[in-house]
Amino acid sequence: MAGAVPKYRVEFVERTGMTRLEERRGYARLMMPLAGNENHVNVMYLGAYTVLAEAVAAVPGIAVLDTTRFFPIIKDIYVDFHKSAASDVTAEFTLEEEQIEAMLADLERKGSSGYVAEFPMHDADGMHVATGRVTVKMLSHGWKKPE
Repeated sequence: MAGAVPKYRVEFVERTGMTRLEERRGYARLMMPLAGNENHVNVMYLGAYTVLAEAVAAVPGIAVLDTTRFFPIIKDIYVDFHKSAASDVTAEFTLEEEQIEAMLADLERKGSSGYVAEFPMHDADGMHVATGRVTVKMLSHGWKKPE
């Protein structure tokens, strides 16, 4: 059912300790903890930023899907670093209602849709430490690539 809490689980992501701080229709605010995700110099490891970027971009789209009919995939992901974070890192992303409605209409009409999520990531002091840019594709379970 559309808007239902998705049942997607990715054990790799769960092992990072990432937490969902706030979610609502088309919106997610997530936090990646430093503990367990630090590198050899005790700052946030690159992979942790990438997991955070993927999740915060995908959750708003997944939350509005009828997951019995549609599923998300990540087409591409880019993280631009500005400053190392020696603390937890948060990110948030909003899909506007117009984007949601257009995405759902495309899914019904052609079985595929997508969006680009671009958002800042902040350390515990509010410093902008990185920017994520993620292309999220939504596909019908029966979708086939046009030939």
